[in-house]
Amino acid sequence: MALIVSMDWRFIFSYFFIFVFTNNQFNFKLTKLVFSDDKSPNLEENIRKISLRIFIFYTLLTLLIFVLFTISGIRLFNGLNLTTTLISSGGFLPTNSLNQIIKTTTQEIFLIFSFLISMLNILFLYNLFSEKSFFKKQYEDLLIIILITFFSILLLLFVKDLNIFHSTIYVISSISTSGISIGKIDENFSLYLLFLTIIGGSVISTTSGIKAIRIYILVKASFAEIIKLVKPNNIFNTNIFYSDNKINNENIKLSFIVFISFFVSLFILSGVLLFDNINFESSFKLSLLTLTNTKASNLYGLETIDFSRLLTSSKISLIIFMTIGRIELISIFLIFKKMFFKS
Repeated sequence: MALIVSMDWRFIFSYFFIFVFTNNQFNFKLTKLVFSDDKSPNLEENIRKISLRIFIFYTLLTLLIFVLFTISGIRLFNGLNLTTTLISSGGFLPTNSLNQIIKTTTQEIFLIFSFLISMLNILFLYNLFSEKSFFKKQYEDLLIIILITFFSILLLLFVKDLNIFHSTIYVISSISTSGISIGKIDENFSLYLLFLTIIGGSVISTTSGIKAIRIYILVKASFAEIIKLVKPNNIFNTNIFYSDNKINNENIKLSFIVFISFFVSLFILSGVLLFDNINFESSFKLSLLTLTNTKASNLYGLETIDFSRLLTSSKISLIIFMTIGRIELISIFLIFKKMFFKS
């Protein structure tokens, strides 16, 4: 089961931190992370400063979550372990069940809040108190919150004996690609929660998946093309929600490539796992959870899989595709292109 646990953000950032700060020739600058007042992409600060800023924010958010869990009465060790798991959108627990840690309503509320911190933009809380036009700039995070609310209410309506807190935890655990659960749920809804892992959180977060904003761009671009066919002279609004940022061809192409590469990887890995005497349903579920770096828990009906009995080829494939799911296939293509086609 440890194969499906998400990569800890501390490991990723440590490797990234060491590489950037020890390589004097590394002079790459991040672009299109922010927009200037004239709505054009702005070459923000040097990547070293941005990396340091990310490190500081994640450290502060980690401390905030840990303090909340400690105040709510969770044991020190369990609180620390759960904090590092949530901040990295991971699935590792020090106990057999989350029920042994989360026991009160207050703890459930803090758990939901901690999930939100890990899946929203890392600067969400900072911008909440510092930005005047907060709702226009954090449109992606608002979309995620709306989706969580909608899917939680939907699950609450169809599952008996389920309160609003548990429903929200199930949904938010899936969208954040963590996979940890606070109890068992009817297996009939495992596919529903499984497909929620595809959505993912913010682009600038520790979650995996396709990302909510990319799905939004693809859906809106598709509707725009349909409307153009029906009403060629009609002017379609290409703004991302009510912000000043518009959907351009580059956004659509990138979102489409990520979408296609995700499902191509899904079918390839599913095919590999079929040679390991795993039935089609389990291989499909396991492949989807691997690409989204989500824990194979009882939420998805895969808690009985014994990873130690898998073939070596299956284990290697899971490791490779879990890495691909974390850094995205398009990133690997760009790395190889830079290495072998420098011109």
